[in-house]
Amino acid sequence: MWSGKATVAVLGPGGVGGLLAALLSRAGHRVICLGGPRTVDALGESGIRVRSNQFGNFTARVEAATVLSESVDLCLVTVKHTALDAALDRVPPERLRDGRILPLLNGIEHIDLLRARYGVGQVVPAIIRVESTRTTPGTIEHNSPFVEIDMAAAVPEDLAPLAAQLIAAGVNTRVMPDEHAVLWDKLALLAPLALLTTRYRIPFGGIRSERLPELRTLVEEIATVSRAHGATVEAADVLARYEIFPANTKSSMQRDAEAGRPTELDAIGGAIVRAADRRGLPVPLTRQLVEELAQRPNHAGA
Repeated sequence: MWSGKATVAVLGPGGVGGLLAALLSRAGHRVICLGGPRTVDALGESGIRVRSNQFGNFTARVEAATVLSESVDLCLVTVKHTALDAALDRVPPERLRDGRILPLLNGIEHIDLLRARYGVGQVVPAIIRVESTRTTPGTIEHNSPFVEIDMAAAVPEDLAPLAAQLIAAGVNTRVMPDEHAVLWDKLALLAPLALLTTRYRIPFGGIRSERLPELRTLVEEIATVSRAHGATVEAADVLARYEIFPANTKSSMQRDAEAGRPTELDAIGGAIVRAADRRGLPVPLTRQLVEELAQRPNHAGA
């Protein structure tokens, strides 16, 4: 795998998946985007158009299909949790027997689901840090000055070729030895931002100025659960990182709620509450926020 140019499937060519598909295509890899008929038609006709301060403005040609019909070297899973179960029907397990699946979703519980479907050895635990939005099918606006992926492997050298190809495509990529640390370190940063901005319907600057005691308490609760599951993050480090967030920052959960779309409340907040319960750890504020948000219609299922 990855000895030269590869064939890559992208399940969910939205803001994140579309950007990665375009970067990999521009780097010379064959890219097959998987989506619904409208997306397939748009990508087949016009490719993926990217507007990015980091990478410039460019158009990348990709293939598109509703279901993967051939084997690939790598499949990026970039749908949201709310669409994951249905989307996986587009990727039959036999197409990944000799390849790997790289899920770039929020949360932690999807890893077990994917391993049960595709096999333990095929799934590479990973997270991505990027701000990128699909404005129309095939049009991507990349707003952050970075794209960063952390992958995990017990033997990091096993993923060195994959990491090298992602780096060559413009994605800053690291391979870490502990999957729990990779997944939980991101969740510890993401969850307080997502839960509070969505609960109070204000950007993060308002949370810092108006809800600071709650922010500190929530960060401490989630950091404690994260450390119990192998993360190395400390609450003080999370709060320090928040200081550089622009005041107008909104979480993706908040944006989904504002647009009336289903949110990832269960994958983010619900997963933390379940993990805390398994370890007997009290998380009263986290639980309260999850329960309050679950009463809103587009958070159903949390």
